[in-house]
Amino acid sequence: CFSPQAFNKTIEKDNSLAVGYFQRGFVHLQLEMYEEALSDYHMAFSHLRENPFIDYKQLGLRHILYAWEVLYSTAAVQCHLQQWQEARVTLEKAVVWRPERRTAILELALERVQDHLFLEPMLVPLGELFRPRKKEVEQLDSKDFLGKPKVISSIIPNDEYIGFEPLRPQKQGFYEPSADALR
Repeated sequence: CFSPQAFNKTIEKDNSLAVGYFQRGFVHLQLEMYEEALSDYHMAFSHLRENPFIDYKQLGLRHILYAWEVLYSTAAVQCHLQQWQEARVTLEKAVVWRPERRTAILELALERVQDHLFLEPMLVPLGELFRPRKKEVEQLDSKDFLGKPKVISSIIPNDEYIGFEPLRPQKQGFYEPSADALR
C-alpha cells in the first residue's frame, strides 16, 4: 500500500524538490486523493522553474524529471476530476515542453481525453530511490585535516589546555601579572 508520509518528510526537508512533489502526487492519485494530487503536480511543475527538465543524478537518483511528464500526470488527475477541457489544455501545453518529433504519446493522450478516457500518470521507475554514489558516502567519514590542536600562546604560564572553547574563567589569585608585565 502507498503512503504519502515519507514524501511529506522529504518535502519538509527540501520544499523545492520537484521530484518529491511529483512522487507524492502519484501516491495521492493512487489513493484517489485527486485534489491533493493535482496540487502536488502543480507544485512539481512550478519547482521546475521553467526548465524543461531536472536531472537528479547529482543527488543520487538515477532519474530525470521532465516538465512534459509532470504536465501529462496533471492531465491524468484532471481526467479523474472530470475536467476534460482543462486536461486537453494541459496536454497541449505538454506538447510544447516535449522534445520535437517525440510527441506520439501526447497525441495519443489527446485522443483519449477527447474520448473521455482516463490517462495513466507518469512515475519515477519503481525501485529508484535516492542513493548517493559509493565514493560520495565514503567521503562522509570524518577526517582530521588539522591534527591535534596545540596551545601556541596563552596568557597563563604552563597552560596545557588543548581545545577550542570560549575563555575559561580564571581562579582568583591563580595568575596575576607582575607589574613589569603590565608595562
